[in-house]
Amino acid sequence: MLWGLIQGLTEFLPVSSSAHLILVPALLGMDEPDLATTAVLHIGTLLALVWYYRRDLLSLATAPRAPHNRRLWMLLIVGTIPAAVIGLGLRSPIEIIFSEPWIVAICLVITGLVLLVAHRLTGGIRTIADGTLADALVVGMAQAIALIPGISRSGMTMTAGLAQGMSRKESARLTFLLGIPAIAGAGGIELLDVIDKGGFGWNLLAGTVVAGITGYFAVSLFIKLIGKHGLLSYAFYCIVFGLAAYFLV
Repeated sequence: MLWGLIQGLTEFLPVSSSAHLILVPALLGMDEPDLATTAVLHIGTLLALVWYYRRDLLSLATAPRAPHNRRLWMLLIVGTIPAAVIGLGLRSPIEIIFSEPWIVAICLVITGLVLLVAHRLTGGIRTIADGTLADALVVGMAQAIALIPGISRSGMTMTAGLAQGMSRKESARLTFLLGIPAIAGAGGIELLDVIDKGGFGWNLLAGTVVAGITGYFAVSLFIKLIGKHGLLSYAFYCIVFGLAAYFLV
């Protein structure tokens, strides 16, 4: 349940949930959850996202030909391709990084530095309805970079959205909607492996439920605060925690 709580609290904040699932156990002298467990916990946060954006998803499903939905479908499909291609090709190297906490700590510091830059990007007035193929490719590549443990997916994709002139809230909305297929793909594959090996027990189920509940409240709070407070506090947190972990693990 501890891993589910950490996953739920950090998945939607730009602080890298993968970093916390690696560094917190290392700092506490505990065994970290394996890659399969981490991916399954993502199912809980996936359900949180689906529920939070249920109106958007229902509209996409029931009126796919509406102009604004066609634009959103394009952004989601094209934006998902880079991470899917790179993720399938680099699965083994990513697993190696998962086993090296000091590398993850450095990546978390890098996330913080990127967020410092992103905080200065006040964003524009563009919305998802203005999204272009170029926007989808830029944000999609940012999401692909975030496959590296310690690099925040939400932080990278929000930074890309802001750089493309989107407002903070619209960048966050695109980030989380784009996260649905990404999380579903990664978590679904690992879930099948876990079930096939008989490893999906009550503890993992409880952790997934906790991740879903805390994840819903985390994304709700983040969306409410991002417009006013920006990303500065998250940047400082990533830098401080990353440096502390690097010297302590």
